[in-house]
Amino acid sequence: MGVVNELLKSIVRFRDRDGRPLICATNTVAALDPAFLRHGRFDYVLPVGPPDHEARNALWASYLTRTGAEADTALLADASEGFTPADIKQAARTVAQAVFERTLDTGTRAQPTTEDFLRTISRTRLTVTTEMALEFADHTIRYGRT
Repeated sequence: MGVVNELLKSIVRFRDRDGRPLICATNTVAALDPAFLRHGRFDYVLPVGPPDHEARNALWASYLTRTGAEADTALLADASEGFTPADIKQAARTVAQAVFERTLDTGTRAQPTTEDFLRTISRTRLTVTTEMALEFADHTIRYGRT
């Protein structure tokens, strides 16, 4: 309770200063003390879920560009439905490790293929479970405020 009171006091002091946005984030909005969520504390409560197809495509393109790999990013984005940015990063790292090992084994520099990525995507455990996604959808309705 002491922590909640101190945070609430800090929010008031922070908001008294003009030109400074206060942005807070949590993975579980329902676990917050209701005092944080009452009107007047925050102007907006914006639920942000896993990336959509376009965002996943951009994430894959970013990883491919940085590594010089070539793969069908639209196909990877389709296959990685429900992935978080961390899931995509983990899959990209896993492929990079596999390609590195293949290079060491063969003595010839290997390049990752779309199939390498798709195989890794199919084996990657999602961070956000179906149950968590449903709970998030419920929280979006219950707590979202724009």
